[in-house]
Amino acid sequence: MNDMTTIDRTQRAYSAAAQAFLARKPALFINNEWVSSSHDKTIPVEDPSSGKIVGHVVDASDKDVDRAVAAARAAFDDGRWSNLPPMVRERTMIRLADLIEANADELAELEAIDNGKPKTMAGAVDVPGAAAHIRFMAGWASKVSGEVTTPYTMPGGTVFGYTTKEPVGVCAQIVPWNFPLLMACLKIAPALAAGCTTVLKPAEQTSLTALRLADLIAEAGFPAGVVNIITGNGHTAGDRMVKHPDVDKVAFTGSTEIGKLINKNATDSLKRVTLELGGKSPVVIMPDVDVATAAPGAAGAIFFNSGQVCVAGSRLYAHRSIFDQVIEGVAATTPFWAPRASLDPEAHMGPLVSKEQFDRVMGYIEAGKRDGASVAVGGDAAAADGGYYVNPTVLVDVNPQMSVVREEIFGPVVVAQRFDDLDEVAKSANDTCFGLGAGIWTKDVATMHKLASKIKSGTVWGNCHAVIDTALPFGGFKESGLGREQGRQGIEAYMETKTVIIQL
Repeated sequence: MNDMTTIDRTQRAYSAAAQAFLARKPALFINNEWVSSSHDKTIPVEDPSSGKIVGHVVDASDKDVDRAVAAARAAFDDGRWSNLPPMVRERTMIRLADLIEANADELAELEAIDNGKPKTMAGAVDVPGAAAHIRFMAGWASKVSGEVTTPYTMPGGTVFGYTTKEPVGVCAQIVPWNFPLLMACLKIAPALAAGCTTVLKPAEQTSLTALRLADLIAEAGFPAGVVNIITGNGHTAGDRMVKHPDVDKVAFTGSTEIGKLINKNATDSLKRVTLELGGKSPVVIMPDVDVATAAPGAAGAIFFNSGQVCVAGSRLYAHRSIFDQVIEGVAATTPFWAPRASLDPEAHMGPLVSKEQFDRVMGYIEAGKRDGASVAVGGDAAAADGGYYVNPTVLVDVNPQMSVVREEIFGPVVVAQRFDDLDEVAKSANDTCFGLGAGIWTKDVATMHKLASKIKSGTVWGNCHAVIDTALPFGGFKESGLGREQGRQGIEAYMETKTVIIQL
């Protein structure tokens, strides 16, 4: 392990494939074609490992959005996708998953360049996860069906009643910058399996892998207009998508603040809405644990992906009897998590995604110090000639009123607090407007079940954290969102139920 101050954070050279992709003319993917924008506005692509501009993408205009929605609308209305045999939809989606795997190295590198996450991590988590989402949902294309129901109030044989499941229609899907490819595939997979068409907008900070995905969508043989991918700013292109009269459903992953705004805007036309929003997830460590296992687990819960994870374990509650040992154990992992350039093969954690995010995280750390928190480890930016590196940080001596305890920081910063008993820690864990994830570390199965039932959270992990599987539903309580993604619930979120009653 190297001293954090002596790490060379110079970004490595890009591959020829990545350089060629970055040199492409900015364009939008509409109707299976690369098309120019109606205007010449672009958004710079920045490598957060160096702070350098390495390319540009289109900043879509209202006309561009309208064109993409019109393509999706036409593709849905004529049934070119929804009326295909489910077997054909399934096979087409599996071809896309195969192509993602065939291009895994390039996709991982583009993700690392664009987002700042280590290429090794993108290759181990993001790219296989993206393919898995598509494979899993492809199987649902032939499995979702209605049912025949015997009416309650009518004599037998007089009425035939049944339900069908039908695709909701045109979907506007807006994904965040922390897991760009993974979230893009998580969004499009259930929509495609259900028979919907979609307009996907990646985050303006991280559009590269979504654009590369568009190439693979065309190659896989999806009909024109079924998936359209446009780049642009959230407050312009994203807003236009959400308010568009020809959009039937909006799915958004991102901040609670923007999610609330999207929900309000979608209300005018009663669009169907799925929102996966922020979190401030508690990690509870009971006194019976093996600290040598639990402490690194708690560290990974917050330092993975530089803490830029909606379910990051950002509030650590360790029992008073082991609190000091846990903090020492978490601190001991920080050389492993020391930030490095994203293409450094030794990197486990990269820079933050942008200058804006860097300033936000450092602002929270300074606010914590001002409010009386003590820095157990980190609390500063890492030395670098460019790039947005923040050292893994543990804050202690915090109280529930501090902004670092109450608000989502979205960086490698954990606040640690002591507790004495189960009811006390459950109350503390629930003292938040969020309810997305929570972690519990204990060897006692009764304690695990008791605490899991008390914590108000969409997912509770036991002796692990942020383990997410496409077969299991994911979403939040309270202000962490609306609806569920993944699993059977994930595809049902893209379907309407129709009841048919026929008098015989």
